[in-house]
Amino acid sequence: MELSERKKRILRAIIESYIATAEPVGSKSVAEFLDRKLSSATIRNEMADLEALGLLEKPHTSAGRIPSPKGYRFYVNELMEAHKLSVQETERINQALRLKMEELDRVIDQAGRVVSQLTNYPAFALSSGMERVTIRRFDLLMVERNAFIIVVMTDSNVVRNKLVQLPSDLTEAQLQMLNTLLNATFTGLTLDQITPELMRVAQHAAGDAYGLISLVVSFAMEVLESLEQRRVHTAGLAHLLELPEYQNLERAQPLMTYLSDVQDENRFPVPQGGPMRILIGPENVADALKETSVVMASYDIGEGMRGVIGVVGPTRMDYAKITARLAYFAEGLTRLFNRGELPGGKTDSDDRKTGGNAL
Repeated sequence: MELSERKKRILRAIIESYIATAEPVGSKSVAEFLDRKLSSATIRNEMADLEALGLLEKPHTSAGRIPSPKGYRFYVNELMEAHKLSVQETERINQALRLKMEELDRVIDQAGRVVSQLTNYPAFALSSGMERVTIRRFDLLMVERNAFIIVVMTDSNVVRNKLVQLPSDLTEAQLQMLNTLLNATFTGLTLDQITPELMRVAQHAAGDAYGLISLVVSFAMEVLESLEQRRVHTAGLAHLLELPEYQNLERAQPLMTYLSDVQDENRFPVPQGGPMRILIGPENVADALKETSVVMASYDIGEGMRGVIGVVGPTRMDYAKITARLAYFAEGLTRLFNRGELPGGKTDSDDRKTGGNAL
């Protein structure tokens, strides 16, 4: 869609005013925003044209205009300037990124909480599990006669181990035979292929031997399941109630219910085609999100997995500021997971500018 420069200035003024106030914007406010370089009559005519183009809407109870989802999309793709993070913002994010990298779930949960605090919107953080993982090898290490360590390595080079205590003694020779059988039978299998193979082995193995095989294979299945599982954490739902749009509990409740649904791990999409994605109003598939905007940034966890951090809020959110903060935070998570370091502290957002194709 081609717009004149004057229409672009007026549309931008209306959107940025509405972002700041959540109130319909009239010609007088636009004139003040533009330092009175245009008359109110000219502005009203241009606003009528923008409404006819579907970029603005007119609430029934006001003479002012508000942006439509189509208007926000045009703003994000064509008008929005990259937000330059302040030194204070980058330092605050860097402090939040100094996480103790112990458990993926814990890191993702804390990331969601921090993003919510940074943006004052409900936030979500998730990791997308690996699509197809198999066990590359088993190693069983004797500790003492009634205890050994299970070590499994996946084809994505993830290594997990577990100490097993047995009710009876086990010889080194028996442990090595078990190790050989496991590597010959259960490597190269996906999670859904392991159970049928275990049932086949059960028909030929003696009771005690099958008990040991089942014990080790069950641990391997737990490892594969944890790597394939999609983890989702939400935080800051109460921020919704601070926004003018959601101070009516009847309007806020369906969205809060949707965001807190722990049963649906696929309720948030994973960005495709770029590190940043913005879904505005009807662009969201879920009915509960049709009147909201969802801004997401993806990051690299390593080991074949990616993560996503994002926020959910009203369509009038400050997209430039939100995308800058999420992009910087996602960059920090990628560096932490892969190199154990923080971003370089850049505050110039030129390299993080979000073009229309990436959104």
